[in-house]
Amino acid sequence: MGYRGTVNTLLNFGEGEDCAGYLVGEAHHGLSYMFQMMNEARIGVGLGATMCGYAGYMASLQYARERPQGRHPESKDPTSAQVPIIQHADVRRLLLTQKCHVEGALALAMYCALLVDEQRAAVDEDAKRRAGLLLEVLTPIAKSWPSEFCLEANKHAIQVLGGYGYTREFPLERLYRDNRLNAIHEGTHGIQGIDLLGRKVVMLNGAAFTALGVKISTAVQAASGYAELSAHAKALSDAWELADKVTKVLVAKRSIDLRRALSDSSVYLDMLGHVVISWMWIRQATTALIGAKTKPDEKNFYDGKIAACDFFFERELSKVHAQADILIASNGAHYAMSEDSF
Repeated sequence: MGYRGTVNTLLNFGEGEDCAGYLVGEAHHGLSYMFQMMNEARIGVGLGATMCGYAGYMASLQYARERPQGRHPESKDPTSAQVPIIQHADVRRLLLTQKCHVEGALALAMYCALLVDEQRAAVDEDAKRRAGLLLEVLTPIAKSWPSEFCLEANKHAIQVLGGYGYTREFPLERLYRDNRLNAIHEGTHGIQGIDLLGRKVVMLNGAAFTALGVKISTAVQAASGYAELSAHAKALSDAWELADKVTKVLVAKRSIDLRRALSDSSVYLDMLGHVVISWMWIRQATTALIGAKTKPDEKNFYDGKIAACDFFFERELSKVHAQADILIASNGAHYAMSEDSF
């Protein structure tokens, strides 16, 4: 699995002769120094995962528009013309799921890139602080959510092509193979979950988590003014309240048994990630409603954004509730199990 034709290097220091090391900065602060580089690298990995997913979506969309196969369920005449597979309901589901994942992930990556710029360029110190807080809590999500769910999009892209999907005549197998690395690069999915639950949501007495809630609440208020989005706004508001409740429960569990509490951090990462991507989608849909009315030449583009938002809220945001139930009820059975019992 993974990239082919790339140069990978294993570094060995001091195996053939004496090796001198030099302390950079203060002793025992290496991890915090590393994150000065690592945070932007993690956003870059998330963006790379997004692009692999997006390329797969584009390829499978083109194929679905061009490939005639089968007929509509109500058409029983074998002499009638076959239809492009994009007209089949399950292919449309696969395509729209890809669109939701890759365009939601892209919105998050671009938002984090904006925060990086704001943190560097803002003159106002308070603005820099707010951007930094949001980056702290969003970075593990921006790295991991695309790496997980844009890989899922690649899987759906292969499914659209059927038997051709895993052949080298089309790019889908390569994109899936390349994208599989991104869940591991710059910290695995599990490490990002531990970073999020173990560090980011509790830092500065929850200041970063609170800042995220303020941003989501602002987007909810803006969307509530549109009849087409009012139900989504309510659903996102409820999901955030639930995420806040779950976070408080898990933080309380941390004070009792840190290891056991962190054993559920990957599920927490997925749950909060879905809430964040829902926020990205409702922001896009709010803008798209205006664009659909004011830019008729681009109406299809904006209608696609609104439809994708509807689909994400219908199919994906609802998963947050099941994940929350798991997190609240979990006693860490997978952690409590003895090593020999595996």
